[in-house]
Amino acid sequence: MIAQKRIENAALTALTLVAGAIWIFPLYWAFVTSIRTENRVVSDQAGLLPDEFNLSAYHDALFNSSLVHWYVNSIGTSLIITAIVLLTGMMCAYAISQMNFPGRRLLYGVVLGSFMVPAQVLVVPQFMLMNDLGLINKWGGIILPQLVVPVVIIVYKQFFDAVPKEMKEAVVLDGGSDYTMLFKVYLPLNWGITTALAIITFISSWNAFLWPFLVITTEDMMTIPVGLTQVNDAFGVAYARLMSVALLGAAPVAIAYLIFQKRVTEAVMISSGVKG
Repeated sequence: MIAQKRIENAALTALTLVAGAIWIFPLYWAFVTSIRTENRVVSDQAGLLPDEFNLSAYHDALFNSSLVHWYVNSIGTSLIITAIVLLTGMMCAYAISQMNFPGRRLLYGVVLGSFMVPAQVLVVPQFMLMNDLGLINKWGGIILPQLVVPVVIIVYKQFFDAVPKEMKEAVVLDGGSDYTMLFKVYLPLNWGITTALAIITFISSWNAFLWPFLVITTEDMMTIPVGLTQVNDAFGVAYARLMSVALLGAAPVAIAYLIFQKRVTEAVMISSGVKG
């Protein structure tokens, strides 16, 4: 039995290593391609191992493209979306969970029902609304349609429902208001959930492509995912430059994931549990 267990563990380890190698190979190949010259990339002599270390593609990406503008737009819009989504989601969840008002159940039903509406269905009416508001090719046009994230409301509500009622009663007896209860009692208790939701919301808004692609019309207003589509237009089929821009664009999210890996995993598990 012990020998069989060791064989099974060795097989699982080998499968895990193979799966990891398959997953990481595209990133490895993108890096190897990005440090080669364009002539070397399309050469028959180009192999799997890095044989050049040329940073001209990164120089072109940083100084001969709008990559800096794309960074600013992505960071700015993602931070604003994350802050507003968490704040409004938390307040909405608190109201549904802890306050009695007409239509509370209906409101929560609408939040749950929004999961059944594909985002693509709303593209046309949202675009018409942004156009009427004069927000095409502006940060507001990127941000507003991404502010409704039902999973944030549901996760917060589940947390608020689990808090003992005695805690709220104690705050009320001390003269505390709903503001005190939410921001000075409940919020410190759920920093872990808030951090996890903030990270996953930021990453989601950073990676958003369809809506920013539709609402942005000039290169200097594009976000990173949309800007990547312009690299071929600017340089032709320039694989090294394309890979360098892709790696530079993905670097902030990758670094954030490495730093907050545990929180990201928790957020994914929370989101999956709610959607399931």
